[in-house]
Amino acid sequence: MERTKSALITGITGQDGSYLAELLLSKGYEVHGVIRRSSSFNTERLDHIYQDPHVPDRNLFLHYGDLSDASNLTNLLRDIRPDEVYNLGAQSHVKVSFEIPEYTGDVTGLGSIRLLEAIRAAKLDTRLYQASSSELFGATPPPQSETTTMHPRSPYAVAKLYAYWATINYREAYDLFAVNGILFNHESPRRGETFVTRKITRAVARIKLGLQQTLWLGNTDARRDWGYAPEYVEGMWRMLQADTPDDYLLATGVAASVADFVDVAFRHAGLDPAKHVQVDSKYFRPTEVDSLLGDPTKAKERLGWEATTKWDSLARLMVDADIDLLADELNGAKARRK
Repeated sequence: MERTKSALITGITGQDGSYLAELLLSKGYEVHGVIRRSSSFNTERLDHIYQDPHVPDRNLFLHYGDLSDASNLTNLLRDIRPDEVYNLGAQSHVKVSFEIPEYTGDVTGLGSIRLLEAIRAAKLDTRLYQASSSELFGATPPPQSETTTMHPRSPYAVAKLYAYWATINYREAYDLFAVNGILFNHESPRRGETFVTRKITRAVARIKLGLQQTLWLGNTDARRDWGYAPEYVEGMWRMLQADTPDDYLLATGVAASVADFVDVAFRHAGLDPAKHVQVDSKYFRPTEVDSLLGDPTKAKERLGWEATTKWDSLARLMVDADIDLLADELNGAKARRK
């Protein structure tokens, strides 16, 4: 009988973490997630797969921990001894990183070194996925690929660049199976409400149902390569199934502006964006990233991975989900975000 594989996910309560947990559970993994201690519940995205600790033969386990706590990470790894580790935990909001740069650098950047060092110190035969970001490219003109020069334009991107090179260094210095997944923007109905795509689709739902009149945005000229998060976690998993460790870029290869996303989202709900959308300069970043467009050729050729949901279908999908979610909330029901 084949041994059950185990995985440890930092950031399991986030958008990507919850989709990845679902995927791994569906593949028969024993899944362990690291969650931060809070006085309020912060596991909403996991409610539908949560397993009571008293249930026998469960395969989802949640552990308190933090990427700022090296000893905790080391102890968890030694106790769990996972086959795979997915480092998805971070302070991941780009605009916020300008306001809390030191914290962003500590968790998003140094957190990766703490995890890498914990794996090395525990002498584990573990494969590590490091969540990298298209923000690494910053000011570099599109299209971007794995060989494109990186020019980060935010404290978040700088921290991610540190984590990117730390992963490569530990792979080369200690022969760890450690990979970077350079993921371009990937969204879903589980996206945090302060991220621009979800901010847009949630506002569309509220305007449609008469709860809001105006949506305030920042730079609507910025162009992004938006994909669907559940497809991207499949790519993460495939990177760790490869024979040799390497770094891969995941993207759709199609870009659109924030204004384009706004237009499709509003018109899908039968609304005119010109009547509801306003620009406020306070939402602009001190240094902007004008255009991100990924070339996913390497992932397609070597991993057999390809994005199928492009930005316009994604916008419609998210609008429908937010309208349903808000309608259920108004009716006193608690709906699960798909």
